[in-house]
Amino acid sequence: MPALHRRIIAHHLILSSYGFWLANDPRGSGSKEIRQHKFDDLGPIHPGRKRLQPSREELRAFYTEAFPKLEHAPLWFDETFRAAIGQSFTEAIDRCNYTVWECFIGSNHAHLCIRYHRDSYETMWKNLTAQSRAAAIIAGLAPEFHPVWAARPWSTYCYTPDDIRRTVNYIQENAPKEGLPQQTWSFVRPYDGWPLRPK
Repeated sequence: MPALHRRIIAHHLILSSYGFWLANDPRGSGSKEIRQHKFDDLGPIHPGRKRLQPSREELRAFYTEAFPKLEHAPLWFDETFRAAIGQSFTEAIDRCNYTVWECFIGSNHAHLCIRYHRDSYETMWKNLTAQSRAAAIIAGLAPEFHPVWAARPWSTYCYTPDDIRRTVNYIQENAPKEGLPQQTWSFVRPYDGWPLRPK
């Protein structure tokens, strides 16, 4: 929860593809309970992000065991899929009049740095995921009843311009981490330092 005396000026929205960040993920999660008991034997919940992160091998072993338990097969986002998501984000952002300062769409997740809005971050998350899920199904990239995205919205808060700059830089660092080129989306605006300090 945000500190009551601090004003939220932006959100770092994190959208995880379905099946790729479970409640008892070894990296930690924001979940308070495991809703489906078929995942109980994968391990306990660790509230929040673990200080010491698991190795890639540990994470791969966890999901090798987890994937067969899922109701739907997880979807990986290739270049065509990412382009469809980006176009759907453009439509949702234009329709809802959101201001986005950075966006990255990866192989199984997406990040957006989005200005505080009358819509809650949960509503913004729902608008973006609903639009992109519908677009993926219409384009034949996902089966009709596939959720595409994980069900739980997630955001961290930005309270200062420096928080926003750090978030923008963090999002930009995701492309080389995944071996992808830097992305350019028409709905992303350069960060202008808002809210500007009075002279």
